[in-house]
Amino acid sequence: MSPTRRPAKVSVHPLTPGRWPDLVKLFGPSGACAGCWCMWWRMPNAAFAARRGADNRRALQRYVHAGNVPGLLAYRGAEPVGWVAVEPRAAYSRLTRSRLLAPVDEKPVWSVTCFYVDPEHRGRGLTRALIEAAVRHARARGAPAVEAYPVAVKSRVDDDVVYHGAASTFAKLGFREVARRSPSRPVVRKGTGRRG
Repeated sequence: MSPTRRPAKVSVHPLTPGRWPDLVKLFGPSGACAGCWCMWWRMPNAAFAARRGADNRRALQRYVHAGNVPGLLAYRGAEPVGWVAVEPRAAYSRLTRSRLLAPVDEKPVWSVTCFYVDPEHRGRGLTRALIEAAVRHARARGAPAVEAYPVAVKSRVDDDVVYHGAASTFAKLGFREVARRSPSRPVVRKGTGRRG
C-alpha cells in the first residue's frame, strides 16, 4: 500500500461551539464548496442561492451556538482534516421535498448528507473513518439506523461530484441499498442495533 493510500489515523469529534474555529479553518474562505457551509440540505434552492457565502456561514454558526450538532470533525493531531454532516433526517428540509430521496419508511433514521476532506488528505481513508464515526455518533443518540444518499459511479470522478460519498464506500461498511429512484443515486442504510 502506498503512503498516500494508507488508512487515516484520526480522531473524530462532534462540532461544538468550541470547535467552530476548526471548521472555519477546514472549510476555508470559500465555505468548503462555493459558499455552501453545509447549508444546502437545510433550505430551498431560492433561499440557498440568496444566502450563499457569509450568510450561510453565519446561519450555521448560529445553529451550532444554539446547541445543535450538525456533524463531526476529523483531526490528524490538532489539525482539522475532514467533515461529515450527520443528523436526524428531519433536520434536512431538502430531503423532505426530494422526489429521488423521499423517505423509504417511517423509521426515524439519521442521515449522512455530505463530506468535506482537505485536499491534501484525500485518498487516505478519511471518508471511511468519518462514516464509521457517524454511525457510532447516531447510535449513541438513539438512532435505529443511519441512511445516506451516495453517488453510484463506475469510474473515477472529480471529488466535487462525490461530496455525498461513493456508494461503494458505504457498501464496504455494511450499508445496504433500500431504494433507488435514479440510476446514480441509491438510498443506503445501516442499522445501529437500536430500536426506533
